Amino acid sequence: MKQHLLHIFFGLLSVWSFAQNEFHVTTNGKPSGNGTLQNPWDLQTALSQKPEVINGDDTIWLHGGIYNGRFLSTIKSTKEGKFITVAPYQQQKVTLNGNAESTNPAVLNVRGGQVIFRDFEITWLGSFSRDEKDINFKVGGGINHTSGEDCRFYNLVIHNNPGLGIGSWKQTGGTIIENCFIYHNGYVAKDGKGRGEGMYVQNASDKTRIIRNNIIFGNYYKAVEVWSAGRNATFDFVKNIILQDNIIFNSGLPTGNYYDNIIIATDDRNGTNRAKNIQVLNNVLYHNTDYLANQVNGDGPSLTLGYVDNSPVEDIMVKDNFILGRNNALRLLHVNSMTFTGNKIYGGYVFLNANEMQYTKNWKMDNNHYYSKKATPFRVNNDKNYKLQDWNKTFDLDNKSKWNKHSEFDLQPVLILKERSQQPNSFNLALFDKEGKEVMVDFSKYHILKGSSYRIYDVENRTEVLASGVLGEDKKIKVAMDNVKFVKPLHNDKAEKTLSNFGAYIIEFETNSTSSVVELSAFERFLKWLGF
Repeated sequence: MKQHLLHIFFGLLSVWSFAQNEFHVTTNGKPSGNGTLQNPWDLQTALSQKPEVINGDDTIWLHGGIYNGRFLSTIKSTKEGKFITVAPYQQQKVTLNGNAESTNPAVLNVRGGQVIFRDFEITWLGSFSRDEKDINFKVGGGINHTSGEDCRFYNLVIHNNPGLGIGSWKQTGGTIIENCFIYHNGYVAKDGKGRGEGMYVQNASDKTRIIRNNIIFGNYYKAVEVWSAGRNATFDFVKNIILQDNIIFNSGLPTGNYYDNIIIATDDRNGTNRAKNIQVLNNVLYHNTDYLANQVNGDGPSLTLGYVDNSPVEDIMVKDNFILGRNNALRLLHVNSMTFTGNKIYGGYVFLNANEMQYTKNWKMDNNHYYSKKATPFRVNNDKNYKLQDWNKTFDLDNKSKWNKHSEFDLQPVLILKERSQQPNSFNLALFDKEGKEVMVDFSKYHILKGSSYRIYDVENRTEVLASGVLGEDKKIKVAMDNVKFVKPLHNDKAEKTLSNFGAYIIEFETNSTSSVVELSAFERFLKWLGF
């Protein structure tokens, strides 16, 4: 019996081995290589392979080091539901450096479907200008994903690129961007304003695009644009997108300005390309504001819906978010239909256009909590301001919502605590405390063992350990919010630190394996039964 099973097992093993190939890339690899460990490829050669060579379930291992250049990836999987993976070998540190002569617009240019890119850094290193007025200025983005559906971008660090952090365009439906750090991308334009978003996404497909659990901050322009600038569209391609559990803050800060943390809209004047079926769920959107001094003055939008009246956004859900900014933290400019529930908003007012009032019958707004400078938090441009009770009566909206004066604003300190799905025992954390005091974070509902060691990193200084320790009996950890060493964007003297009332962190645990039972997998138990 066992001998018969052995024949079956080794037959299956040979099929499995044949189906899953591994290829190697090094910084000194060659186009003439064959992708083996002994004769590796250079990166561009690996990313240019046809499906006959690299296909679904195959892995391209990037060995540690700095890869100088701007690369074009055309690999694609032709096997339904099977992905090609591009990742560091044995968790080595891999950096793609785009500060090199190239005609490619970004460090990593992607034209291929069902590919996973994960766990490496995309940046510009060394000396370069971030001022468009300089004669030697060159614009260059981080990732430019122009075609290919169902790609995955996991745990990438995209920073200090003099252009857009990541653009994933209309022909890239079904793509997931998750657990990425996207910060300090962009430059100062000739007009003195910031350019270069953290993320710019579109979607023409019926497949849903997911943007989840990312930390995006300090880019020179807006953090996330769900957007199209085209004015004469012939079809719709800003739709079917979910933004969930993201921590997004201080967009524009390197230029001394505050831009939208999220904008959802199009500039289409035909009324054809309307942003639609987009969900904004459980995100933290923050701009530097002195809450102890009840500061709201000045521009500081955190969420904007709609842009032109010909193309109002449709079927938008905004639920359970923290929308924190200044005067116009929340702007409802052109909104045909939406659900807006469970959100907490701090600002001078909610800004609305007068012609929006014709659409309020298509709005569902309730269970929100508004904090504003005046008792009239709803400001309709060129019309009138509404108290909450007048807003209720006039438009039948926000009947179960609350309003408080901005001086009464406060929050439970843990805004987001979310495990990073590609990194077990690693968590994204967003904290708030008006006075910038220590915050206690409770991990008791997670399966982290008592006695596990931990390290805390502030995302604005990711390379240094902020604090470390061992998880105690109560499974609670104190996080200090006022002792972070600020790291400026490269080649920038204007950037300011995030105020100590807000912080975003990574907490990593190393579980003590001696205190738990390690269970054999079914595969391992089968091998043991066979006598291996």
